Amino acid sequence: MKIAVLISGGGRTLKNILDLAAKEELKVDVRLVVSSSAKAGGLAHAEAAGVPSVVFARKDYDSHDAYGEAVFDACREAGVELVVMAGFLKLAPVPDDFMGRVVNIHPSLIPAFCGQGMHGDHVHTAAIERGVRVSGVTVHFVDNEYDHGPIIWQQPTPVFDDDTPATLAARVFELEKEAYPHVLKLFAAGRVQLEDGRVRIGKGRKKQHG
Repeated sequence: MKIAVLISGGGRTLKNILDLAAKEELKVDVRLVVSSSAKAGGLAHAEAAGVPSVVFARKDYDSHDAYGEAVFDACREAGVELVVMAGFLKLAPVPDDFMGRVVNIHPSLIPAFCGQGMHGDHVHTAAIERGVRVSGVTVHFVDNEYDHGPIIWQQPTPVFDDDTPATLAARVFELEKEAYPHVLKLFAAGRVQLEDGRVRIGKGRKKQHG
């Protein structure tokens, strides 16, 4: 399965995907890495893996639509089947031909602690201050609202009384390393089905017998 990965920062999730792909534990072909910042550390992971990368800075575009057009034009040119957002912090509206082909991972159990401005430690701080006992990760389809599209997969983790944003973030990231590859495997097997705004996990493609 040919994918593009969109990043804004250190690229830990990108590196996890690249490492699993290199070990053939994840059958994806990362064709392109798109970054919203030339300073993103994740660009080094792309370079080390020999994956082409491109930077689109939001300030260089007059509107969200123009920005999204540039990002997804690059994905079209790379011939990708799925766009994987991995810590991408800019709004890039999804064009019609990519609807149902863009996914994101969020470090909480949506609809809790999500939306504009809710990323990274902001999420974990809010969870701890609210006193929740369970947090986790959510993989979801991307539409044109922050953290809003249909949910594909969720994994929980307990929140302990002595947790700090840093300790909770570390535990949640360990879940991310499991959840995102799991979902990508479901896509590669043709098991993710979007029907009437809800996701169903099907049995996958039938094997061809010769």
